[in-house]
Amino acid sequence: MGWRSVIISQHAKLSYASHLMVVQTRDGINQVPIEDVQLLLVSTTQAVITTALLSELAKQNAKVVFVDRNMQPNCELVNNYPNNRSVDLLIDQFNWSQKRKELLWTKIVHEKIKNQIQVLQIYKHETEELSGELEKLEVNDLTNREAVVARKYFPLLFEQEKFSRRSGSAVNAALNYGYSILLSMFDREIVERGYLTYLGIHHRNNENQFNLGSDLMEPFRPVVDYWVANQDFTELTPDVKYGLIDALNIEITYCEHHMLLRNAISKYVGDCLKYLSGQSKELELKMELNHEVPNNALINHV
Repeated sequence: MGWRSVIISQHAKLSYASHLMVVQTRDGINQVPIEDVQLLLVSTTQAVITTALLSELAKQNAKVVFVDRNMQPNCELVNNYPNNRSVDLLIDQFNWSQKRKELLWTKIVHEKIKNQIQVLQIYKHETEELSGELEKLEVNDLTNREAVVARKYFPLLFEQEKFSRRSGSAVNAALNYGYSILLSMFDREIVERGYLTYLGIHHRNNENQFNLGSDLMEPFRPVVDYWVANQDFTELTPDVKYGLIDALNIEITYCEHHMLLRNAISKYVGDCLKYLSGQSKELELKMELNHEVPNNALINHV
């Protein structure tokens, strides 16, 4: 199972040879074992990558993300035919119990709001109003507490009364970048277990092929918020991007076990899918931030 995040940020040629990813740049040649790669972010439009390498990365369930001309993630490699996908598995996914989907969505929203409150508390902000909204949460979030809390949460966190998630600010650019990386990790975990990313439990957007990942990632979005709120920047520089990717290595507490965020995501997705498929009767979702923001932001920066 891969564990390394590799970022390609300059003109390069990426190819495959003898179980290695070979990265050739003007500075020389680097080689990375294919089985070590968990995330490959091609953060430039000036890289060339061979189909042989893409095929081998897909076999290893490595997530490959590409950016557009604005350097924002805009597409990713999805393995359509994982070895463990079967007709029975897909029928099971199509027939997930509506009750279980609603209960899981309720747990997800509860955990997301709880984590947002935790982030605010870390930065010494008032949380009484948000705690009141959390107490109003109903099954399947019929009153949309998630949106109500979001409208109050971001202005509090970034100390801007008129803060809007729709503005083109550097903070929003960083949040969107971090969420994109986070979503790609959830998509990877879902596909690796043989399930389809299209079929969500709450999100049903016909234009979103990652509805399920968009559902499951919600409790983990506050980790990105937490990281961004700790930074001081005026534009989305490469260092900020590297830091957001390295945030996958923040240590959190998931179900009373200390683990890296990337490992917690894997455990959490597995737990949710087992619950939805009826393999487990109960589902415990409990995570806590350990208030550790790493300063060593770079991992395998090529």
